[in-house]
Amino acid sequence: MTGIEGVVPKYLQIAAHLRELIERGELAAGAEVPSERELAARWKVARPTAAKALNTLRQQGIVRSRRGSGTYVAEQSALLRESAPRYESSPPGLHSVRVLRAEVVEGPREVTAALGLPASSAVVVRKLLSEGNSGAARLVTCWYPGEFASAATLLLEPEPVPGDGSRYPEAVLGRGVAIVRESVGARLATEDERRHLALAPPAAVLVVHRIGLDAHGVALVYRESVHPPGRSTLHREYFTSSTAVFRR
Repeated sequence: MTGIEGVVPKYLQIAAHLRELIERGELAAGAEVPSERELAARWKVARPTAAKALNTLRQQGIVRSRRGSGTYVAEQSALLRESAPRYESSPPGLHSVRVLRAEVVEGPREVTAALGLPASSAVVVRKLLSEGNSGAARLVTCWYPGEFASAATLLLEPEPVPGDGSRYPEAVLGRGVAIVRESVGARLATEDERRHLALAPPAAVLVVHRIGLDAHGVALVYRESVHPPGRSTLHREYFTSSTAVFRR
């Protein structure tokens, strides 16, 4: 276990594992989820910890409890899932992620607008550089509402976080990304991007902007991924978070 994994509460690790099983289809809609007792024994934790993990998924709308029966994966009819092209799969040979920046700052106009915040609002910024055997793979910057800093404290750590991007704050805050608005474009790399991606000027880069919103349309994260030229980009359909339940 890495130092960062040790920092993440056990109940969040359990919840993330169950969610991954659900998203991969290993636990289908309507399937029974392991009980508190089973989770406690499997993960070697106290039952209240296992109960907290299940409650986290319950609050996110991923599972449902049936009185006197157990806990089950929410039916697909109760979930909002959106298929979309995905440009963020890890490139082949990816072996490390470096955190270049993790702090609370005054949000740039583009960022506060994307997050639906008043101009000059405080935001959490987290900038990551993914590197592979052949060099830099992509530069990713995530911005979150400033209020996330008090609860999702690991966002300000200068080390990679399990579930970096959206899953960690989702698990901590109990609010999941249900809808993704994504745009893709190309432009010349900035001086900072050229430096980190080891590009000679002038260099064009592929830029992917993504806004993640919860089931009520409230923005949770604004993400920019910058890909160097000459790297293949994977296109595939994928399901967004299983947490999307309309509660209006």
